[in-house]
Amino acid sequence: MLLQPVDHRDLDDVDREARLLQDSCKTPVALVAFEVPEWNDDLSPWEAPPAFGKRGFGSGAQRTLDLVLNGILPELPSALKLQPGRDAILGGYSLAALFSLWCSYQTDTFAAVAAASPSVWFPGWLGYAQGRQPLSRAVYLSLGDREEKTRNAVVSTVGSCIRRQHELLRAQGVPCTLEWNAGGHFQEPGERTARAFLWCIDTLEAERTHRYH
Repeated sequence: MLLQPVDHRDLDDVDREARLLQDSCKTPVALVAFEVPEWNDDLSPWEAPPAFGKRGFGSGAQRTLDLVLNGILPELPSALKLQPGRDAILGGYSLAALFSLWCSYQTDTFAAVAAASPSVWFPGWLGYAQGRQPLSRAVYLSLGDREEKTRNAVVSTVGSCIRRQHELLRAQGVPCTLEWNAGGHFQEPGERTARAFLWCIDTLEAERTHRYH
């Protein structure tokens, strides 16, 4: 069961992502994309000044996580006719990927997190992650190899930040990977997010296989 926060402008990318997942998964999966009305507010763990433009960031991540845990997840088994106890994987792209990472430090509800091009440049993020242990069993990270090549002083730190995030996870013994994609931030978000989810699915399946052998 895959959950992904999206913006209304992401719908075409989500369609491509769903087709890739359908074509690549050996077993059926359910992709549940839910729209967040205020991207900068609803996915941010705390307030921060604008990184570009005049729009800053709010602190609505906890409210969104509460919605997922108490409103969305409980309804899915009956709505989608799923067997209870199936692993839930949370993922997304950009700020939704950062939100997914943040959620992995809040709850063990999500077996894995698929963070494609996460906004780990977010002010205060690395300091937050350094002092905490994620509760998810596996974490996928990716970044475009040109994303750090920007004149934006804040966003240009994303390369060093993603490398540090990966180092932290490895040091904590969390199964993880860091995949480098060709191009900048806005290239193939649907395809990149699909690959993120596929890695999580394969990693959890390998974990189950190892457990029962």
